[in-house]
Amino acid sequence: MREIMLKAKARDKFGKEHVKKLRRKGVIPAVVYGAEISPLPLEVEAKSFHALLRSGLGENVIITLNIDDPKNGDKKVLIREIQRDPVWGNILHIDFQQISLTKKLTINVPVHLVGTPLGVQQDGGILQHVLRELEVECLPTDIPEKIEVDVSNLKIGDSIHVGDIKLEGAELLSDPQGSIVSVVPPTIFKEPEVAPAAAAEEPEVITEKKEEEEKEEEAKKKEEPEKGVKEEKPAGPKAPEKEEKKKEGK
Repeated sequence: MREIMLKAKARDKFGKEHVKKLRRKGVIPAVVYGAEISPLPLEVEAKSFHALLRSGLGENVIITLNIDDPKNGDKKVLIREIQRDPVWGNILHIDFQQISLTKKLTINVPVHLVGTPLGVQQDGGILQHVLRELEVECLPTDIPEKIEVDVSNLKIGDSIHVGDIKLEGAELLSDPQGSIVSVVPPTIFKEPEVAPAAAAEEPEVITEKKEEEEKEEEAKKKEEPEKGVKEEKPAGPKAPEKEEKKKEGK
């Protein structure tokens, strides 16, 4: 595995305000830790670190930290964690782990798929990439940059498991039964069919309800007297007022 040099400075000031000032100056706060050293706060130039990430060597590259501090000196490290801003993606903090080139370590290595499956090309299947990293134990100098998995011969229903992968100089710790990649049949969506009998029954039910409502309204009209029409009472005998007045005049 290739190694790369990265300059760093020991950091003696802490706190949120100081960290914000560092980021505004183009400096990333960091820390290096290990089994044989106490955690050491550092400052790393953002420009240099971004160049390292763009080198194509991946995050598992061995880095020689050239620390500008006579008490510490150079340290062989690996990147263990990169904290990023959840909105903008800017790097907020870096965790380095000091390593020994003669001691094995456990690390996750990315999986890279090679080729296009036959089941996808010929039968329209769907490629499902399940495991994107595999856990590996090896010496730092034997860490693979990536694990290549050839999927060209996969047909629909085929899959590749962790146990199918062979590595030189490294031991796979991931579950051997774990599926890395598989090809599944294409998904077909069918629109639900409406039964003709159900469609024909609906208007009949509505019609029957309407007919019943009309009959009920007609029955109510017959029972209730028409509004606005006054009932005429039979006229009784008229009082003989005029005749009585004539007699009195005589």
